[in-house]
Amino acid sequence: MTTRDWLLTESPSSRMQARLGRSYRVLLALLRNPLAVIGAVIIIALVVLAIFAPWFATHSPYSGQLTNRLQPPSAEFWLGTDELGRDIWSRIVYGARITLMIVLLVAAIAAPLGLVIGAVSGYFGGWTDRILMGITDVFLSMPKLILALAFVAALGPGIENAVIAIAITSWPAYARIARAETLTFRNSEFIAAIRLQGASAMRVILRHILPLCSSSVIIRVTLDMAGIILTAAGLGFLGLGAQPPLPEWGAMISRGRAFILDQWWVATMPGFAIIIVSLGFCFLGDGLRDVLDPKSGGKQ
Repeated sequence: MTTRDWLLTESPSSRMQARLGRSYRVLLALLRNPLAVIGAVIIIALVVLAIFAPWFATHSPYSGQLTNRLQPPSAEFWLGTDELGRDIWSRIVYGARITLMIVLLVAAIAAPLGLVIGAVSGYFGGWTDRILMGITDVFLSMPKLILALAFVAALGPGIENAVIAIAITSWPAYARIARAETLTFRNSEFIAAIRLQGASAMRVILRHILPLCSSSVIIRVTLDMAGIILTAAGLGFLGLGAQPPLPEWGAMISRGRAFILDQWWVATMPGFAIIIVSLGFCFLGDGLRDVLDPKSGGKQ
């Protein structure tokens, strides 16, 4: 039996084989989706740039010479230079680290928080559900960027506070999804069988409900990455995110807007970086939704 046959067998002999087989099927389905492949390539490129930034950068991202101020794109400065003579390409490459860090931290905070709140709310129902969903609705009723601005204004400018603010505004959507998923199977027979075995409510939620909700939440997290990037860039543009001299893309656009008519590359190049990475996450998110969400009509 070949490795492919072992992965695609309809009768796996172990949990590991079943999980590997499902992951392999998901990978095959994603590879059949051209947009998902493009999105994955963009995200992989972002990760590679972030990890190996010193090797890809051609100049220092923090210092430059005023004699090279506002140079157009050339063989020496691939994407031109900014108002302080710093190489824009090198700053974009190092800015990929900041963007990736923000995305990962927000996802690591907001997704588990929303997943647990939604599962607890849907499983217990009653007053627990009303209180938790009431709080969720309050957060959902306000625009993300405005709410993030309010939190950053209260906490103070800085990349750490920006991450906290974006995470606080992002978890309600995941809580709603987890609650809806929990409501569909909290009264199912297998949950009743687990209760009859003496499992506590915490064990039922952690071991059985949360794994079942994870696919939908993963899809939503991937689709929300573009919004997280845009929100972080918006905070940086307003001076409330990463502070100088950090090469954050939104802050780079903010400083380059004064030269947009004559030295267009100063603001345009980091803007292109934001657009490309956001599209990458959107393409991959759409592909994951087609594959992992049975209600969307995608293949399993």
